[in-house]
Amino acid sequence: MATKQICGVNVDVNDEGYFNNPDQWTKEMALEIAKEYNLTLSDNHFKIIEFLRERFKKGEALSIRSVGKSGIVDIKGFYDLFPGGPLKISSKIAGIPKPSSCV
Repeated sequence: MATKQICGVNVDVNDEGYFNNPDQWTKEMALEIAKEYNLTLSDNHFKIIEFLRERFKKGEALSIRSVGKSGIVDIKGFYDLFPGGPLKISSKIAGIPKPSSCV
């Protein structure tokens, strides 16, 4: 287990930088993590982030398809918002562990 400082707070992360404890996450941290991907978060980004966090809390498996069926964005829109690996990047920004569907 590693620690990463985000917004002045030491956060427990795994070797890939995903949060081990989603309760440590804040929206300010999301904005900071997004900068690592050259992303400026919009309302749609945060809708997806909240969707992922809610599904994770319910213990549901997360997938690109489930986001595409969320009614927030379609799959193409998801890729447009989080280019280069939408589920991996959005999960990291959302402060949840990497979904098992991501390699």
